[in-house]
Amino acid sequence: MASQSQLQTLIELARRETDDAAKRLGQALKAVQDAEDKLNMLIGYRDEYSKRFAATQQAGITPMAYRNFQAFMGKLDDAIRGQEEVLKHTQARGEKEKGIWQEAERKRMSYSTLNDRAMAAALQAENKRDQKAMDEHAARQAFHKR
Repeated sequence: MASQSQLQTLIELARRETDDAAKRLGQALKAVQDAEDKLNMLIGYRDEYSKRFAATQQAGITPMAYRNFQAFMGKLDDAIRGQEEVLKHTQARGEKEKGIWQEAERKRMSYSTLNDRAMAAALQAENKRDQKAMDEHAARQAFHKR
């Protein structure tokens, strides 16, 4: 049963690989969520600032205040574009980690399936040996009765 022991070792290694991949996937998905949250915060802040500016503009605004608003909105738009890039990269990393986890899980399941088949074959062989021994015993009993 050395091959059974080797198979168990492979299963354990695959399980560890799957666990590690799952942890990295969890971290990647958290990074995606954090990036989305930050992007939504920036967009919300931009919308709120724009609304406040519109209300202030009704009361009258100086050209300097208008230029400051334009400059600030430009910086906010740059920050939003930058955060969109961060989000795109974190999503790509998340997809990559998902693929790695799926592959590790497939490998683990393959080893488990091989193990299950080997155990079933061993059990079948053992049952066959037991049946043969019982048949031989019954044949001897019948031979001795005559």
